[in-house]
Amino acid sequence: MYAIIMGAGRVGFSLAGLLIEDGYDVTLIENDRKLATDAASELDALVICGNGTNSTLLEEANIQDADYFVATTGNDEANLLSCILVKKYEVPNIIARVSNPDHEEAFMEVGIDNVINPERAASGVLERLITRPNVADLLTLGEGDGEILEMTVTNDKIVGKQIKEISPTKDYIIIATYNKDGSLIIPQPENILTRGEKISILVKRGCFKKVAKKIER
Repeated sequence: MYAIIMGAGRVGFSLAGLLIEDGYDVTLIENDRKLATDAASELDALVICGNGTNSTLLEEANIQDADYFVATTGNDEANLLSCILVKKYEVPNIIARVSNPDHEEAFMEVGIDNVINPERAASGVLERLITRPNVADLLTLGEGDGEILEMTVTNDKIVGKQIKEISPTKDYIIIATYNKDGSLIIPQPENILTRGEKISILVKRGCFKKVAKKIER
């Protein structure tokens, strides 16, 4: 899979690193020469110094081959313009960071459905939107120290096991399960996990990949 990220600031840089770890081919576009140089020296990615709202530059980055385009700069206008431009190349997935919540409607009106505001714009949230779109990010706790996530049990290794056999651990705890009608259940240690069952999990920061692998592998 190929992802192009516009912006090599904190969010864009971190997102690039996470996607590279996940095996994605990544190109970063950054207008600031110092940020571009720093990113090029630290990441295993193609880094292009230039303006992501320029068609020629986007074509240099092979935008027509991209599976994802993510605009992560702190400038809403630049993010919006780049997303509008990228739409003509029929990139399947376009994601934008929006600093001003009042601007979200403008993105929606031009067909950019995946809009992340600053409160949810951590690179990890963007990564999950790309790599695991079936995982719902319900709540971020404290300064991002933990998250409550909704996942679906699909790993055969845990199907049929009691909750007490896999939770709690130092990385996560299952805090809720759901009936078929969607009603919430406070789980007991003896409850059996079933395939396709939705569960809510409190996950420690930095442990998302490990937990998702255990629940959904």
